[in-house]
Amino acid sequence: MKSDALRAVYQHELLSDEDLKAICEAHHEITFSKGQHILKTGTIADGYMILARGLIRSYVIDFNGKDITTDFFIQNGLVIEVSSLFQRIPSQENIEALTDCTCWKIDFQVFQELFHSIEGFREWGRSWMSSSLFEFKQRSVSMITDSATERYNKLMETKPEVFQYSPLKHIASYLGVTNTSLSRIRKETMK
Repeated sequence: MKSDALRAVYQHELLSDEDLKAICEAHHEITFSKGQHILKTGTIADGYMILARGLIRSYVIDFNGKDITTDFFIQNGLVIEVSSLFQRIPSQENIEALTDCTCWKIDFQVFQELFHSIEGFREWGRSWMSSSLFEFKQRSVSMITDSATERYNKLMETKPEVFQYSPLKHIASYLGVTNTSLSRIRKETMK
């Protein structure tokens, strides 16, 4: 199971079977309980994970003290706080398990060793980072150019499990709407 799950994530033409085996062996299983914090503001990320089962979110506390969801992590996705991990700085975000979760974690130092010794892993990393940057840019523009209903529909298309397992207040904050607005959008969409 571990190998299959990780091989599904680490897809790149330059990764040989031997490379994939080394990468898979570098991950260890870790579990989190619903509500458990995986990373807290002010701490430095010590690795990243691939989510095998469950739902995880990242969030910040804004200048008014409100909890704002910044991302949802779904099965076979990377659970990562990029700035903290790669710049080795304290995180500005919190990462929390919304359900009981099982992950495959790779520690930062082991990742660094493999990243510098396996060309295909570097290329996979560059590809993942550019895709993530593109998605982040699309989301930023969408928050300005798309209606709340359009943002809701995009989230429903790309991460439907969020609607099964996340409290509505987290979805509302992620979409940049009030709880009342989210209720209205949900009613209109169900028609």
